[in-house]
Amino acid sequence: MNGSFNFLMSSVHDTKLKQSGIGTSHRLMKKAFRWHIPLVLSFINTIALSSFSTSSLAASNAVANVAREIKAPYYGDGLFQFFQDHYFTAVTNLMVSQHFGRIDEHADEAEILRGGILLSYGLHREAETIFTRLTEMGASAAVKDRAWFFLAKIRYQRGYLELAEVAINQVGKNLSADLLEDRALLHANLLMARSDFSGAAEILTAVSPKAKAARYIRFNLGVALIKAGDVARGKAILNQLGLAPAENEEYRSLRDRANVALGLTALSTNEAKEARNYLERVRLKSPQASKALLGLGWSADALKETQNALVPWQELAQRDVNDTATLEALIAVPYAYAKLEAYGQATDQYNHAIERFSTENEGLKESIASIRSGQWLDVMAGSNPGEELGWFYQLRDISSMPKAAHLAQVLGQHEFQEAFKNYRDLRFLQKNLEEWRDKLLVFQTMLDNRREAFAKRLPEVIEQNKELAVQPLRERKDAAEKLITAGEAQEDGVAFADAKQIEQQGRLAEVQTALKLAPDDPEFANARERARLLEGAMTWQLAQDFSSRVWQVKKDLQAITQELERAQILKDALQQAQRDEPARFDAFAKRIAAMTPVLEVMIPRVASLTKEQQLAVQGIAIAELARQQERLNIYTTQARFALAQLYDRGTLQEQDKPSEKKATEGKNAITK
Repeated sequence: MNGSFNFLMSSVHDTKLKQSGIGTSHRLMKKAFRWHIPLVLSFINTIALSSFSTSSLAASNAVANVAREIKAPYYGDGLFQFFQDHYFTAVTNLMVSQHFGRIDEHADEAEILRGGILLSYGLHREAETIFTRLTEMGASAAVKDRAWFFLAKIRYQRGYLELAEVAINQVGKNLSADLLEDRALLHANLLMARSDFSGAAEILTAVSPKAKAARYIRFNLGVALIKAGDVARGKAILNQLGLAPAENEEYRSLRDRANVALGLTALSTNEAKEARNYLERVRLKSPQASKALLGLGWSADALKETQNALVPWQELAQRDVNDTATLEALIAVPYAYAKLEAYGQATDQYNHAIERFSTENEGLKESIASIRSGQWLDVMAGSNPGEELGWFYQLRDISSMPKAAHLAQVLGQHEFQEAFKNYRDLRFLQKNLEEWRDKLLVFQTMLDNRREAFAKRLPEVIEQNKELAVQPLRERKDAAEKLITAGEAQEDGVAFADAKQIEQQGRLAEVQTALKLAPDDPEFANARERARLLEGAMTWQLAQDFSSRVWQVKKDLQAITQELERAQILKDALQQAQRDEPARFDAFAKRIAAMTPVLEVMIPRVASLTKEQQLAVQGIAIAELARQQERLNIYTTQARFALAQLYDRGTLQEQDKPSEKKATEGKNAITK
């Protein structure tokens, strides 16, 4: 049975990568993944657009409230989508605007934003090209270090450990205090990933003990020292952490991990009493409780306190059978009963364990069959919807999934989360491409309707333009302008008389002509005098009205000039439309025609990749369930073997009873 706690021993140093300051708590995970906003803002700060804080997500979100001038509306739209977490919409709109030269006023900023979003999607090579080019254009050393740091972080999260180490080695000492701590943790994790525990310990030792992430740094340092062979120093550091007060659940969980690591390390070196002291510190409802309970049982067994070993093992045996520690406890309990010579209880417990293993194995088979059908992925995608591509997309609801308990451990794996996000993103892209294929059909219909409407309305507009006759009107206007100029120069009031006055002047001229032909009679002499007086009055009135009439005529002339200019503009626009609109229609038609074959190629390609990714996701899940089946088979074999030993022992005891009876009867006969 000693070999059965190999599971525990293998988990002693699981924390080297999984329990770092980057990946332990939800808060730090969120901080680690949402790096791209601080990166973008850092570059913007370097280009002297504004001064932003990049220490946390809250600070980065506050940037939306910082007032600064956005000269290009299309860039403002990209920023709006970005801060709404619509990253796919933001980057596509941004790239379209860049293509058409709509955001030249923010060219560098747009490239920074685009690089950050690409990096958030794991396109680190493309992002590196952008950032390298921008930093070579004069960015500060601090910005360069920040760019390399986040490149290293995203490569680490994507599993590109060698490339991540190349990037982390480019980072200098120009980071903020918080990022320097993260850099140390990240660098240490990368070194431990290639078993350079001494190097990792050296880096972590150099970090200030007053750092905000000091507890995580000490935890990783303790693990690195133990793996490097400096067990005493490593245990001392972990012991301090295991005894330290913890003000929240995050730190309490970390403290439990430290105590479990200490306890299991002590078990591996046959220090059972010390191991028990460490493991008894772990909370019963802690996520680490299963490992602690199993270890407590084995420490008691090593101290030959088998009765005490039953207590934690029996508690553990009642827990979720999907936990490997629970599986081991199911056969550890009958093992303890057998050592206590309670063979009947041991037999019952072994049979109970075999029955539970068998039931669980059948459930795993059903889960694997469900996974192979592919329906469970659709269930997950349906119960965990999202608007678009999401680097920060997370599975939150698995209640409607078949055999959700079996898949809980699978869903918690980083490898599976990444694979599922890729699958979901491919589904999104496939849907997006299909929608654009439908949109192109709509655009083609709209374009045909516009062509038809343009062709129908053009002759009518041309005819109206002919009736407008701008040039003859302009000639008449020029002639009137000359008359006005001449009249103003001569101060001729008659030139500015209105229609009524002109009519009166005409009638007066007729009367005067008639009076000239009349005889020289006193009666006509009196009429001639009245005509003269009337002529003088009219001349005086025209002279009085001269200035106002000149002003009004000029005003009317200016209005006419403006109307003629507008008419000319309309005429020119019509002529330009006759030239440009057909060309625009042709350009749109070419773009539609060019995009159609691209979509026809991309849609089946993305569909094929989606299917491949689906199989990859299913493969990850099936592989994990297969490992669970393998563990079940191992424990079942151990239980059956132990049960067979108990049966053999019972059979031998029954066979010995008749011999003892005959010996007793012979002894009695001799005595008699």
